[in-house]
Amino acid sequence: MEERDVTRVYERLGPGLITGAADDDPSGIATYSQAGAQFGFGLVWTLFLTTPLMIGIQMLSARIGWATGEGLTTNIGKLCPRWLTVFLISLLVVANTINIAADIGAMGEAVRILVGGKLAVYIIGFGALCIATQVFFSYERIVRILKWLTLGLFAYVAVVLSVSVPWRQAILQSLQPWTHIPANVPLSAYAAMIVAVLGTTISPYLFFWQAAQEVEDNNRRPCAAELKADPVYAAEHLLRIKEDTFIGMGFSNIIALCIVVATAVTLNQQGITDIQTSAQAAEALRPIAGEFAFGLFAFGIIGTGLLAVPVLAGSAAYAVSELFGWKAGLSHGFREARGFYLIIAVATVVGTLMSVFEVDPIKALVWSAIVNGIISVPIMTVMMVIGQSKSLMGNYTISARHRVFGWAATGIMAVAVAFMFATSF
Repeated sequence: MEERDVTRVYERLGPGLITGAADDDPSGIATYSQAGAQFGFGLVWTLFLTTPLMIGIQMLSARIGWATGEGLTTNIGKLCPRWLTVFLISLLVVANTINIAADIGAMGEAVRILVGGKLAVYIIGFGALCIATQVFFSYERIVRILKWLTLGLFAYVAVVLSVSVPWRQAILQSLQPWTHIPANVPLSAYAAMIVAVLGTTISPYLFFWQAAQEVEDNNRRPCAAELKADPVYAAEHLLRIKEDTFIGMGFSNIIALCIVVATAVTLNQQGITDIQTSAQAAEALRPIAGEFAFGLFAFGIIGTGLLAVPVLAGSAAYAVSELFGWKAGLSHGFREARGFYLIIAVATVVGTLMSVFEVDPIKALVWSAIVNGIISVPIMTVMMVIGQSKSLMGNYTISARHRVFGWAATGIMAVAVAFMFATSF
């Protein structure tokens, strides 16, 4: 591929790429690390399962934002009673704030194990940096920064390349996972980790963020509403959404695969099976895979955290602003959209303070997963109804194939959530 072709593809990428990369946040890294450390290559199959489902539901999110010109909250409010919409958005904000706490804490811990110093200083610094970039930078600069931060995820590709991977063993275990469940691990623990991987990969905050970014892109294009009626323009734009989402979600799951493989081939094979945080996974790699792999792993935690925290805070701000009819969007200045930016600031500050006061990261992630579990299935169900609604989507309702993938993702998440609740209490 020529350089101009690479540049053209990169310029067409945006919401999908950033959304996919944000899914591999420090909390997700911790989940994938635990999967590799505890079960070796035995859970690789889950990533192949979730990839098409993730692509389908995220493409639906983007399509809803583009076709309706409104975010998910507004569209959900058209189909659901007000109390249910408020309830779902409230839980989304709670889950995102808990996730922000876990991610900022992981970033601070990654810096501490790299250079030493006081953890609280790094946590406060990262929290302030995440707020400042969203409040004081232009929309174009924020998008540019977030796109560049996705490159940090290649650290995990480099980790895999820096260690010796028994690929034949990895392929065999991933194809026959039921024959490689550790004898000392109960089946409930194995099933719970499957739920954790599913919940990490398909998260509600990603739906809201990608839809909102399509709305922002629409609002910045002159005559975008009129151009939707042009079949050529519409086909071109829907193709751009498809390419962006396919590449973004595919990239996300390739990185997740690299994390699982890297921890399986290093930690699991050395008998280290209990990893609770992403920073702990990086620290455990040091004596086994060397300083280079350790440094790359820790660097990836920092890069993905800087990418994910703005997405978590931003998706909460979009949702709340739409709920109350406030002006929203990173393309607006602080004076134009005070409520929007205040939600970003409050969510980030609360998350930062939770990390400073050392909220247990595992309990935080468990509660975040439970809250996300409560809201993911109803939100996905409503999204599927919206996607098939002629009155809301006009000529851009989803295809029969898209419906199959969307409902499959919703059904699998429903089963996963039911099992999570059955084993959590």
